[in-house]
Amino acid sequence: MAESVEIINVTIVCHNEVIPSGSVYLKDGLIESVAENPVGGAEKVIDGKGERWTLVPGFIDMHIHGADGHDVMDGTNEALTGMARSLPAEGTTSFLATTMTQSPESITRALKNVRGYMSNKRTGSQAEILGIHLEGPFLSINKAGAQPHEHILPPSPEQFDRWQDESGGQIRLVTLAPEIPGGLNFIKHLTDQGVIASIGHSEATFDQVEEAVDAGARHITHLYNQMSGFHHRDPGVVGAALLNKHLKVEMIVDHVHARPEAVQLAYHHTKAERTILITDAMRAKCLPEGRYDLGGQQVDVKGGEARLDDGTLAGSVLTLQEALKNMRQHTEVPWEDLVRISSLNAAEQLGLEQKGKIEKGKDADLVLLDENLEVVTTVCNGEIAYQREES
Repeated sequence: MAESVEIINVTIVCHNEVIPSGSVYLKDGLIESVAENPVGGAEKVIDGKGERWTLVPGFIDMHIHGADGHDVMDGTNEALTGMARSLPAEGTTSFLATTMTQSPESITRALKNVRGYMSNKRTGSQAEILGIHLEGPFLSINKAGAQPHEHILPPSPEQFDRWQDESGGQIRLVTLAPEIPGGLNFIKHLTDQGVIASIGHSEATFDQVEEAVDAGARHITHLYNQMSGFHHRDPGVVGAALLNKHLKVEMIVDHVHARPEAVQLAYHHTKAERTILITDAMRAKCLPEGRYDLGGQQVDVKGGEARLDDGTLAGSVLTLQEALKNMRQHTEVPWEDLVRISSLNAAEQLGLEQKGKIEKGKDADLVLLDENLEVVTTVCNGEIAYQREES
């Protein structure tokens, strides 16, 4: 059983208020209390340095392929464990293990591996896998990006059902191109099963996106990237994403996938209610610049960018901590909204009532940030998973 922890003398950002100086008591993996004054008696006490440091819910990354030399498509327990242990350093306490377009056999192996990993009881001192994001292979070949063309398939409810069975029902989100023949029926099939249908890697017109939303689509995969752009006679996927209130919208805020002005423009429309920060990170995150593998393709990582030999962006090396800092710098997002776009929106989209909020009875997934939005401490399921070394 995890030791009890109390975080005192800290600014607490709840989903509906900010407590300027308060304390949070954690016990048995849950938030026991949120109060202005310390409860006392905890086995471990963390001093939040008054208003200098801020406590927020743990970050949730709905779209991440890899980190620290590991990738979900490696299909090994070592890969998933390596990712889960590295992510708390950036404040991420839970994530969707994200696959990519590969052979059906490779995808099956990755799905079965996630199923096996999730079936084993794990220590709270690492990030939690919440399920699977199946990115591809049901994509537009003309908007494939770094997804290998040779493995792209038409939408297939039958293939999805086989994969969902092999995953143990852990596929929570599927990225697809709705304009491909069979796309709308596939969206309905996913929606009927409670799986989130996300529009991405798509050439869809504005009207086709509207039809996809009518069929049940509720999510946009990495806004701006590998999708039909805005045009004044056909606003495309981008225009529909900005205007349709039913869609939650992922953004990679690394200033590589979208320049700051494009992020500002999108946020003006999606606001905090519809924005979800993601990393789309690949295995090179946390590692030095160099040459790495992504789905059998060679990727060069240099200057904070990951690209194939032809220059195509191949995921990112972004951390969610950096994404928050970038959003705060360029859009002046208040604390309550930062919590929503880094955690609460993802929790609500996934139907996870226990996550994304600092309140009594919720999961003890928390991040303590200093005045520069750098991670000081990360708590996963009530256990300290990362502690910054102080000079």
